[in-house]
Amino acid sequence: MPELPEVETVRRGLAPVMEDAVIRQVEQRRPDLRFPFGPNFVERLEGKRVVGLGRRAKYLLLDIEDGTVVIMHLGMSGSFRTEGRGGGDDPSVFHHVRGRLEAHDHVVFHVEGSAGPARIIYNDPRRFGFMLMARRDVLDDHPSVRGLGIEPVGNALSADKLANRFAGKNAPLKSILLDQKIIAGLGNIYVCEALWRSRLSPRRKARTLVTRSGGPTDRLVQLTDNIRNVIAEAIEAGGSSLRDHAQTDGSLGYFQHTFSAYDREGEACRHGGCSGTIARIVQSGRSTFFCPTCQR
Repeated sequence: MPELPEVETVRRGLAPVMEDAVIRQVEQRRPDLRFPFGPNFVERLEGKRVVGLGRRAKYLLLDIEDGTVVIMHLGMSGSFRTEGRGGGDDPSVFHHVRGRLEAHDHVVFHVEGSAGPARIIYNDPRRFGFMLMARRDVLDDHPSVRGLGIEPVGNALSADKLANRFAGKNAPLKSILLDQKIIAGLGNIYVCEALWRSRLSPRRKARTLVTRSGGPTDRLVQLTDNIRNVIAEAIEAGGSSLRDHAQTDGSLGYFQHTFSAYDREGEACRHGGCSGTIARIVQSGRSTFFCPTCQR
């Protein structure tokens, strides 16, 4: 499933095409994805101007001039691509080549903005993604975004805030960091990478990173910095092109070429002076990659 860096990469690719553009036509080619589109989906969008394209956690938020917000999730295999503005694709150096079967093009937005007309196509072979509508003034109460935690970008994430959420928690760090009510948008790949950079075991209890007075330990400060850094670097790299993710112009992200832990089972740990080997364990049904030698 695309994680926050992949979704933010998609947002940045779509924003120049969609923001301040008028949606001239919407082709809704099926009645549902994971969920039904809802009544009058096409009619509520056609002829309207897009005033912004934002992101909350792993959700894209398409703001329409009348106060409507389209909440969009890519699911397991969803992707957007743009046509009418050029773009290229060089998949030869990446692990997975994405298909472009038009049979899976389920929604097409025909827009017209300052750069001229364009088509934005949503493709989703597995149909686990969705597009739901909400009102901006009550968006925070929508089930999709209600209760989401801190964004792991910019200054929103701090060691003090994490200490407050980790205090008294006996759950392992991996589980806590994947809890969307604690940190919004953080997923399996980048949790593994941040824990490796911090030399913290994914099995370590979260409360051990909090002092007796309730503040963050030095190791929690380091983890917080590493979470922010790994997310920022992944966004800069265009995400990680594993299985289905691609950028909106068809090009693929390349952060997977810098993985130090994720998907490196049996390979030597890259920490200087460490003689360990990356291992794989399963936690809550998900693969965790870490170095048992130096991650404590």
